[in-house]
Amino acid sequence: MRRTPKFEDCFAELIRLPSVSSIDPAHDQSNRKVIDALANWLDALGFTCEIMPVSDNPEKCNLIAKLGEGSEGLVLSGHTDTVPYDLNGWDTDPFTLTKKNDCYYGLGTADMKSFFPIILETLERLSSTKFNQPITVVATADEESTMQGARLIQDNKKVSGRYCIIGEPTGLKPIHMHKGIIIETIQIVGRSGHSSNPALGNSALEGMHDVISALRDWRDELQSEYINKDFQVPVATMNFGRIQGGDSPNRICASCDLSLDLRMLPGMKLDKLNETLRNKVRDTLAGTGLKVEFNSMIDGIPPMQTSKDSEIIKLSEKVTQHAAESVAFGTEGPFYNDMGIETVILGPGDIDVAHQPNEYLQIDRIEPMINILSKMLLHFCEEK
Repeated sequence: MRRTPKFEDCFAELIRLPSVSSIDPAHDQSNRKVIDALANWLDALGFTCEIMPVSDNPEKCNLIAKLGEGSEGLVLSGHTDTVPYDLNGWDTDPFTLTKKNDCYYGLGTADMKSFFPIILETLERLSSTKFNQPITVVATADEESTMQGARLIQDNKKVSGRYCIIGEPTGLKPIHMHKGIIIETIQIVGRSGHSSNPALGNSALEGMHDVISALRDWRDELQSEYINKDFQVPVATMNFGRIQGGDSPNRICASCDLSLDLRMLPGMKLDKLNETLRNKVRDTLAGTGLKVEFNSMIDGIPPMQTSKDSEIIKLSEKVTQHAAESVAFGTEGPFYNDMGIETVILGPGDIDVAHQPNEYLQIDRIEPMINILSKMLLHFCEEK
């Protein structure tokens, strides 16, 4: 007898419940209703569920649900949040699961609410199976903004297991490594003055010009030193995404802000890069009288690399009939690897439609993903 709602009903309920996360408080929302729905369904399947607040706000939570005892077994993990949305770009209601063109449309269908009803459907089909290793389902908060949920799990070692599958949108292809990311804002403060005499002020804009030149030189050094041809873009990248400063062409610029992102390869250390970046800026401005402040929009995301010799990578390649690949986007994978839980990124959605209006999941991806999870669970957790 079925213990949870049917697949489409679970999927529709998760899409119906808004759970946007954003570093902008105007867009940020709770994920608690999504967590409560998942906890109720997993409780019905016999899981022991722990709801874990990730901040002083109890409306932001992780869910850790475990079936069975022990520290080995398989972890199935995903994030419950979505990015913000623009209603003007949608042809359907982003919070209504809409079935058309052999796809399911809705906010989070690909990235990545679909993974949870797929887990539930897989467990329903394996209801008569006896497992001798634990199965842990993790649902996190704020992956799309700060990764606060995964960081808290890592800090508190709240999840145990031998292997982990994260159901991010990979088009049913296993991913064993991805780049890390630093997002930084640099603010230079100088002194305004009349433009007719440069001695009357101290231009923050000219100081930023020198900083950008120094950072471009450093980028060239990094790209010469670190190369990984397993990535489509085989080098670290640094993008100067936003610059703002000054208020009038006849006034010396007193303040200038630059926002950039740095995407590093596996093997490059996030903390070391962050330290070097700041030292490059300070050294460039030394003796100029200009002041500098740094603001990290988010804590950096480390790069991820799981060895191709790992059993979970080998098995994922076997069951998907695809060699493990790399991607440029970040995931919660490095936090699990850091806890000693060898991780593969593998899910049914496509990253090409994530974070866009009219996000969708192809219906013909669902059954293959259920089969993949079934084989992985039987391999790692079934009583032999």
